[in-house]
Formats: sequence, C-alpha cells, structure tokens
Amino acid sequence: MRPVPFPGIVASQGISAAALVSQVQQALVARGYGPFTTGVFDAAMTSSVMLFQSQHDDADRQPLVVDGEVGRHTWAALFGGLPVTPASAPSSFMLQALGVAGSQVGQVEEPRGSNRGTMVDEYLKAVGVPLQDPNADTRAWCMAFVYWAFNTASVAIGRGNPLPKTAGVLKHWTKAANVPGSRLITAGEAFADPTLIKPGIVFILDFGSGLGHTGIVERVMPGGRLATVEGNTNNDGSRTGVGVFRLERRKLNDPKLVGFVDYTNA
Repeated sequence: MRPVPFPGIVASQGISAAALVSQVQQALVARGYGPFTTGVFDAAMTSSVMLFQSQHDDADRQPLVVDGEVGRHTWAALFGGLPVTPASAPSSFMLQALGVAGSQVGQVEEPRGSNRGTMVDEYLKAVGVPLQDPNADTRAWCMAFVYWAFNTASVAIGRGNPLPKTAGVLKHWTKAANVPGSRLITAGEAFADPTLIKPGIVFILDFGSGLGHTGIVERVMPGGRLATVEGNTNNDGSRTGVGVFRLERRKLNDPKLVGFVDYTNA
C-alpha cells in the first residue's frame, strides 16, 4: 500500500468529517476490523480503533496509545509513514549548533546526579548559573546546554548568539518571542504541519510547576517521532538525567510539548 499523508486532523468519536472517517473505516475493514456505519465515527468505531491500537505498533515499533483516536501515529500505522522533509532549510548557524551539540553526546555528570562535571560546569557557566550552590536542583542544565551549543557555534562562525541567556526552559520560550527574526511554532502548528520542523530547531516541554525540558531537533522521523540531542537526560528521556544523549523518544503529540523555536532568521 502506498503511504497516505496525515491530513492534520485527529479523527475521534463525533467528528463530522464523513469522507475522512470513511477513509479510516476502509483501512480498518481491510485489516479485519468493523463493520461500521459508513462515515460515522460512533462508539462502535471507537472500540474498533482501540482494538487496532492495542494490537499494533507505531512507525517506530513503539506501542500505539490506546485512546480510540486516529492521530498521526495511528494514521501512520494504518496508511504508512512518509518521510518528513522540512519546508525550508535551517540556517548554517543552526546546523553548526546542532553539530556542536552532537559532539557532546556521551558527556555525563561527575558524580552522576550532582548536576556538575567538567563539561556540565561549562554549560552552566555559559548562562551564569552559580556552580557552588549546594542545591543540585538549581543547577538543572538542559537549557544551559542548548545555549552553550548555540553560543559555541556563534563564536566559531563569527556572529552574535541570538538565544536568550537563561537556564530556564519556559523563560526561554517567553523571551524568544522578543528575539528579532525568531519564530515560535506551537505544538498544534507542528502537529498539523511537521515540515515546519527543521534540523537545529529548539523544542520546549512543560512539565508543570515551572519545570520544563529542552533540546535540539535533528530530524522528524516518518511516524512523527523526533530525533533529538538533549542534555540533562537519560536514555529513558528523563528531564533530570545525567548526561547528553541522542534520543528518538519525543512525539509531536506529546501533551507536554509547548512548541519549537526556529532561529533560522535570527
């Protein structure tokens, strides 16, 4: 079956888009699910979608979320995943920063869990975080790592660094709106059009209570999962991990995702 592009609309019970619902129903029937009332997303169809989700993985071989909704990942499982090509190219500055970040993969805290270490201290110093504060929680360094990567890149290519100088993830999101030439892309916009996401773009997560996490995107994979380089994380994607990792865990439908900051024209 030839892959079909995701329409940018999450189909769920009660949706009035009959043609879209019929398209999903046909794909489900072809796999042995149904029968359905043509074009109607009712409780019976929700149950069938949930059954399909419980028996299938997404494009990255991860279990689908069993929620009865046909979003990007369930759509890709039904219709195939397509490669995502950015609609526009990133700047050389963003690519340089991504390369700098990638060169740090494998750096870890010394000792682990301390939010300290030879390179971790360099990341923290870049944004002015006091290293001697005994409270390790005040030295969370994922945002400092991103700033350091872009700052190092700016020095290498002889230009200014437009990123706000802050260790706060959510502060970065707020301050970036005032950076000339920057573009804030909300999670909803990215979900509807993943081609907005390009290498070197910064993602922002909000865990509540003022806590966030960030990193730099390498690419969007066919199923809508993000390949990223992140500091202060683990292989399990924790926001309070012990090192710099290359991950493939973030999703465009992550409820914690606030959005992305694009510095192409900054």
